[in-house]
Amino acid sequence: MDIGLGLLTAQQRPDDDRSTAAIYEELLRLGEAADDAGLDSVWTSEHHFADDGYLSGTIPTLGALAGRTDDIEVGSAVALAPFYDSVRLAEDSATIAALSDDRLTLGLSIAYWVREFENFGIPKAERVERTEDAIAVLRNAWEPGPLEYDSEYHAIDPETEVTPTPDEAPPIVLGGLAKPAVRRAARLADGWCANEMLSLADVRTRMDDIERVRDEEEIDGEFTTYLIRYGFVGDSKADAWETMRDGYFYQQRKYADWMEDESVDALSDERKAELKEDAIFGTPEQVREELADYREELGDDVHVIFRSYCPGIGTDELLESVERLGTEVAPEL
Repeated sequence: MDIGLGLLTAQQRPDDDRSTAAIYEELLRLGEAADDAGLDSVWTSEHHFADDGYLSGTIPTLGALAGRTDDIEVGSAVALAPFYDSVRLAEDSATIAALSDDRLTLGLSIAYWVREFENFGIPKAERVERTEDAIAVLRNAWEPGPLEYDSEYHAIDPETEVTPTPDEAPPIVLGGLAKPAVRRAARLADGWCANEMLSLADVRTRMDDIERVRDEEEIDGEFTTYLIRYGFVGDSKADAWETMRDGYFYQQRKYADWMEDESVDALSDERKAELKEDAIFGTPEQVREELADYREELGDDVHVIFRSYCPGIGTDELLESVERLGTEVAPEL
């Protein structure tokens, strides 16, 4: 089992008076800390036009993380494919791959928030087709020679050569929960990213479906399941929960806003109890034990993205949790 840190979102709660530069420096320090602690990966997220400054520039942030780290995988979980110029995305991703010695993993999704589609002028009804077209552009652009693909959403001449050509094409990971999304990942991607909304049983069912699709369609190559879970490492279970709780609830309330496309003033007590039950937190030993259950259920090949970064937790507290995750939890798994 591999363990990474996520999701770096750069959100700023109303009670946080730091500068934007300080918020982004915190992201880079966390990436460095994850690398120093021996974790396997560090991940950004992406949204646009959010009133709390949610990270919109995931590609430049991944480039900055690559420059501040040495060994760790840097990835997006996820970049919103319909809103990108796919040729520029191919160029920028190949550049990060070159600068990082092939440490980039490009996670993509079809997006969902109505505001983003409206403000980018992209019909939401085209989100699947645009994402699949972007993947085809990326795959072809990363091969030597002409593109040799006639994109439906980009006017580039198929005889054009897109550069730089990466030494190794970055793995593409697709997010999504519904059966069509999971099967799209099985057919088109090198991995699937399961977010925190799915139970272990749900993840296992989808992993079995992915294996079945790839067997039936005779698709070869490595395929990785990435599993996002909120969590925090502290001195005790009570201490870890107290530290992560407010930022965790704040972030989940914002997601509820966007999913419903209307303001959600507060999470219900029932929802808060569900969120607490779903999170993995406590001492290093307690976190290890719970992650060991995940490994037993899902197998050794799963890559857990341990979502400790929530707005307002505090840099020192985050850095300590990351260090303990890397030195006291991950080596035992």
